[in-house]
Amino acid sequence: MTTDNTIIHADCITAMGELAPHSVDFVLTDPPYIVDYRSRDGRTVANDDNAQWLRPAFAHIHRVLKPASFCVSFYAWNRVHLFMAAWREAEFRPVGHIVFRKRYASSARFLRYEHEVAYLLAKGDVTPPAQPLSDVIEFRYTGNRLHPTQKPTAALAPLISTFCPAGGLVLDPFAGSGSTLVAAQQLGRRFLGFEIDAQHHRTAAARLAPLSAAA
Repeated sequence: MTTDNTIIHADCITAMGELAPHSVDFVLTDPPYIVDYRSRDGRTVANDDNAQWLRPAFAHIHRVLKPASFCVSFYAWNRVHLFMAAWREAEFRPVGHIVFRKRYASSARFLRYEHEVAYLLAKGDVTPPAQPLSDVIEFRYTGNRLHPTQKPTAALAPLISTFCPAGGLVLDPFAGSGSTLVAAQQLGRRFLGFEIDAQHHRTAAARLAPLSAAA
């Protein structure tokens, strides 16, 4: 399997099974939240209606990461028990929690939900960065034009800069519209993404093509 600077249309569990152990420097991913999400315009997210993928996916993520490396995973606050159980079963250790501050509410019910959240997970005995990031990061609205839960590259870039060494390989098993991969490319890191949805894979590939051509 080609592992440098590409996005592959595949189920990430199957695809990660073909990767060598300890071959990835950093994982940054926005997996399904297991909330059966439907956007205001009716778009959905593949496998967001079940948790069958959760434990095997993070078991593979842990396997392919190099020792003493990091994973950052977004998650749904009201499904944290499911995610935390999967992370701990995979032998990840939570070492930080990140809040992405929005200037808008994605929904409102009991509260106005104006943030996204992610955990910083460690594999093994990691070394803290020389210049730790703030655990609050600004999150600009993308308009979700390319994906129903599209993340802004500007919010992802500091994580890649801090937790992936220069020239390292960034993996996003749930690549969506490719925001993680775009940020990695812009920062001079190698990247690999998997995306199960054919349309989102095409979107991400088209988004990366001009960057690859200019490199």
